[in-house]
Amino acid sequence: MQDEYRTVAAAGVHETEVNRSRFLCALAPAATEREAQDFIAAVRKEHADASHNCWAYVIGADACVQKASDDGEPGGTAGVPMLQMLLRRDMRYVVAVVTRYYGGVKLGAGGLIRAYGGAVGEALDALGTRTRRRYRLATVTVDHQRAGRLENDLRTTGREVRDVRYAEAVTIEIALPDADVEPFRAWLADVTSGTAGFEPGGEAYGDA
Repeated sequence: MQDEYRTVAAAGVHETEVNRSRFLCALAPAATEREAQDFIAAVRKEHADASHNCWAYVIGADACVQKASDDGEPGGTAGVPMLQMLLRRDMRYVVAVVTRYYGGVKLGAGGLIRAYGGAVGEALDALGTRTRRRYRLATVTVDHQRAGRLENDLRTTGREVRDVRYAEAVTIEIALPDADVEPFRAWLADVTSGTAGFEPGGEAYGDA
């Protein structure tokens, strides 16, 4: 797994104008290819009267899925520059749709490439991005007497508490950078006098 990747902070739309043509870039995070395709379909439906709805998406922290469409623009002048911009910005799990309303002035191949790639770049700047980092999931089990203080200590030291469950014992699910697993194990033994259980689990991504 990649240690970290970047994605768009939130779904949104940013508009630019080039030689009287309007370019509306809709961006959204997409966890799967299906989510990306559903987003594209929704934008195409909303802008069914547009000249073109070109799109590109990158799925996977390692960018294992990369797809793009020119939607009727000359080959290689829309979808590919959009995809290249996403990759140049190290964006992952993201979908972009650029809707063009033709303004009566032809832009030429070079102009289209700059306009579509630029629309994505400007939208990323306007909407913002966030970094997601790989974490090790782990489960801490502790008695009720120590649970409240331990949970507070975890939060005040900046560790990500993902879930707390109360039963005969208290189970706290946390996420740690891989490098912190062993130091955390030692810290936990110290603050609980060795009474807490610690079980490392799988991996997941969280906000850096």
